Amino acid sequence: MPSSIRFLLVTSFALLAACGAEENVVDPTQSGSQDNSPAGIASIAALTPELGSFGIDLSHQDLSTPPGDDFFRFANGDWLDTYELPADRRRHGSFNELTDRSDARVRTIINDLTAIEPTQDSMEQKVSDYYLSYMNSETLNELGISPLRPGLSRLAQVDTAEELVSAFGRERIDTTASPISFSIGTDRSDPDRHQLNISVGGIGLPDRDYYLQDTERFLNVREEYVAHIERILDFADITNSAAKATKVLEIETQIAEHLWPRADRRNRDLTYNPMSYDEFLTSYPNFDWGSYFSAAGVPEFADLNVSYPSATVPIIDLIAEISVADWNSYMTYHFISNNAGVLSEEIDRENFHFYSTVLNGVPEQRERWERGVARVGASSSLGEAVGQVYVERHFSESAKQQMVDLVENLRTALGQSIEELDWMGVQTKEEASEKLSTFRPKIAYPDEWTDLSAIQISRSDLFANAQSVREFNYEDSLSRLGKPTDREEWGMTPQTVNAYYRSSFNEIVFPAGILQPPFFDPAADLAVNYGGIGAVIGHEMGHGFDDQGSKSDALGVQRDWWTDEDRANFDVLTMALAAQYDQFEPVPGYFIDGNFTLGENIGDVGGLSIAYRAYKMALNGEEAPVIDDLTGDQRFFLSWAQVWRGKYREDALIQQLTSDPHSPQEFRVNGVVRNFDEWYEAFEVQPEDALYLPPEERVRIW
Repeated sequence: MPSSIRFLLVTSFALLAACGAEENVVDPTQSGSQDNSPAGIASIAALTPELGSFGIDLSHQDLSTPPGDDFFRFANGDWLDTYELPADRRRHGSFNELTDRSDARVRTIINDLTAIEPTQDSMEQKVSDYYLSYMNSETLNELGISPLRPGLSRLAQVDTAEELVSAFGRERIDTTASPISFSIGTDRSDPDRHQLNISVGGIGLPDRDYYLQDTERFLNVREEYVAHIERILDFADITNSAAKATKVLEIETQIAEHLWPRADRRNRDLTYNPMSYDEFLTSYPNFDWGSYFSAAGVPEFADLNVSYPSATVPIIDLIAEISVADWNSYMTYHFISNNAGVLSEEIDRENFHFYSTVLNGVPEQRERWERGVARVGASSSLGEAVGQVYVERHFSESAKQQMVDLVENLRTALGQSIEELDWMGVQTKEEASEKLSTFRPKIAYPDEWTDLSAIQISRSDLFANAQSVREFNYEDSLSRLGKPTDREEWGMTPQTVNAYYRSSFNEIVFPAGILQPPFFDPAADLAVNYGGIGAVIGHEMGHGFDDQGSKSDALGVQRDWWTDEDRANFDVLTMALAAQYDQFEPVPGYFIDGNFTLGENIGDVGGLSIAYRAYKMALNGEEAPVIDDLTGDQRFFLSWAQVWRGKYREDALIQQLTSDPHSPQEFRVNGVVRNFDEWYEAFEVQPEDALYLPPEERVRIW
C-alpha cells in the first residue's frame, strides 16, 4: 500500500481514538488467549462478559417450555415473544446485530475520512466520495432515468440474432440479463489454475419454484412481478409496457422449466463437466460462441467446464425460438432493475417494493446511510480499503492469536474423531487425516490487500462510480484466464460477520467481524466460547468433509479419495440426516429440503460435535464448574442456541427455503441437538419429549 495511504489511514485512526468509544462493550481484541490456569481464570474473572454474567443472556429464555420439546424456544423464547422485527428487516438475529455494529463502525470510518478532505485519487477520497455520491439523493432524483439512456439506446438497436448473441455476451458489464452466462474460477481438477465456466439461468425470481408451482402464494408473486416489470419499463417510457411485462414472465418461466432442481445444482459430481473448447463447440453447435466470447472480451482459452449440460441445449434452443424483440424487453427490464439502487428514489423504491416487500414482506427500506455503507463496504466494491481501517481500529494481533489457538484445538479434536470412527476404514482415514493436517486457517484480515487504485470515483456521479467498480471487477476476472490462482485472496472483507470454507484451497476463513459476542468473548465462560465460535470453526472445518466438500482432497483437487465401502457408509449417515430435516415444516406447506441443505446441516452437526470434544479437552480432565445453576454441558448447548437466535418474516422464510442451502435458525438448533447423547443427559430429555430421537436414529458423522 502506498505510504501516503498508510499515513492517512493512521491519521484517521487517531481521530477515532479521541472520541466515539463504544460503552459497556468488552472488546475481544483487548485480551490475549484464554488461559485456563488459576491465574488466567482469575484474570478472566476480573473482566465482565458482554452478555450476562458468564457470556449468555439468560433473560431471553422461556423456562415454561421444556428443553426437550423445543430447545430453540427454551433458550430464546422470551426474546421471540417480545422482539418486534423493525419495519426495514426481513429477519433479525445475532448475525444481524453484529452486522449493525460493523456498519456503524464503517460509517464512522467513512465520516472521519470525509472530515479530513482526503487527497484526490487516494483510497480515502474514493471511499468518501463514493459514499457521498450515494447519499446525494437530491441529485439522483433530478437525474431520474437519464443515466441509463445511453444503455437503453444500445439495447433498442439490437434487432438481429447476431446482435442478440453479442448483447448476451456483454450481460455482466452492461448489467442486463442473459439465459447463458459465464464465470472464471478455480479449476476443480487443478486448483492452481483458472478455468472458464458456462452456466444457465437469468431469472428474476428467487428459484424455479416461483414460476412452476401454482400455490396461491406463488401465483400472487407472479402477478405482482408482472405489475412490477410494467412499472419499471414505464420509468423509461417503454411502449406497450404491460404486454412486454407479460412476455418477460413467459420467457423466464420457459427458462425455469429447464433449470435443474436446487439439490442437483449443488452436486459437484453433476456440475463438473470439463472439456476442451473444440469439444464444447461440437457439443453445443447451435449458438455463436465466438461472437459471444468476443463481445464479452474473453481472451483465448483451451478448455472450460459446463455446469448444467442437460439444461444448456434446451436453453440454446429457447434463445432461437423467442423473438429478438421479446428478448429486448427482457434485457431492458433487467437493465433498469439491476441499476435501480443508483437511480432516483422513486425507481429505487419500486424495485424495493417488489424484491423486499412482495418477496420478503419487508415494508420499509433501511436508512439510506446503511445502504450506502453496504454499497461502499462490500467485498465487490471498496470493502478492502475500508477493512484496512477497520482492523486498525477494532482488531489486534492478540485476538488473531486467540483464534489461531482455537482453530488448532478444533483441528486436534477432529483428528481424534476421525481416528475413532467405526464406519471408516484405515485407507480413507489416512486421506482424511492428511486433508485435515493441510487445512489452512485465515483469520481476521488478509496479509496482502487488493490494489483498488484503478477504480475511478467522483463525488458527483454515482452511476459512473458503480460502473467503474463493476468494470474493475470484470477486467480483473477476465485477466485471470491463463494465470495461476492466488491463494492469498479473500472472499470476504474483514468487517464481514460471517465465515466460509473454500474446498479448492482447503482453507477456512474467519473475518474479524464475527469474532465478537455471542460468538466469542474472552471474558466468557469456556463452555460458551466453545459452543459459540468453537462450533462455528468446527462447522467450517466440517464443510471439508460434508457431502460435497468430501469430494475434494488435501490439495483441493476434486477426486474420489474414499473406498467404496466407506463412501457407502457415509451416504447412509448423510441420507438419514437429510430425512430428519425433510420432516421440518417451518411454514405450513413449506418443508426444509434435506438434500439441498445437507451440506450445511452436516456442518452444524459435525461442527458442534467437534467443538464439544475440543471443549472437553480444554477442561484438562477437570469437572466444569456449575455457574448460575447451569452445568458446563448446559452452558455449551445454550451458547449454540444463543448464536442462532433469530426471527423471520414468513415471506422471507419461504424464500430461504427455496433458494438458500442453510436451514432456518430454529432448525439449526433443534435439528442439531437432538442428535447429541450429551444434550439428552444435560437436560434430562425423555422419550415423551417432542425432540426425542431413539439412540439408533441419532446421527453423528464426525
